[in-house]
Amino acid sequence: MDLRFLTPLTADEQLAQGLDHPKPMALADRVRFSELDILRHVNNKAYLGWFETARVSYFDGLCAKHFAGMPAPRSVLRNANVHYMREMVLDEPYITTARCLSFRNTSYVMEQQIWSGGLRATLEAVMVLRSPDGAAGYPLPQALKQQFVTLDGASPAEG
Repeated sequence: MDLRFLTPLTADEQLAQGLDHPKPMALADRVRFSELDILRHVNNKAYLGWFETARVSYFDGLCAKHFAGMPAPRSVLRNANVHYMREMVLDEPYITTARCLSFRNTSYVMEQQIWSGGLRATLEAVMVLRSPDGAAGYPLPQALKQQFVTLDGASPAEG
């Protein structure tokens, strides 16, 4: 199957490329020369950019609509934990995914993965929504929380 680059992939396309199960957001791309380090494999910094691209696409495509008619929140990456599993090389196609694992009142935890012939890297990130001026937390709309549950399989965080 040919991959469609930088366009959200369908569930069938994701499964055909070997993902363990479909994710709400999955984007394909190919490793570029500028993303390599001196050892000619992908520099760790490039993975962070790939994760960010999928995370922004996830928010813009799936979350932003829940703020229609309201001031747009600031979406802030509070912290992230990356696990690099296997190197990647020039011209290798890959898929970056994003989904919500859990949520609180003004934040949510994202799980992200990079796939290319198997799982290559993972990232778990805490995303915090802030008011437009950044002065206060911005509550997640109830409809977004419900979408996290139904689309992503997320659950409310305890505590």
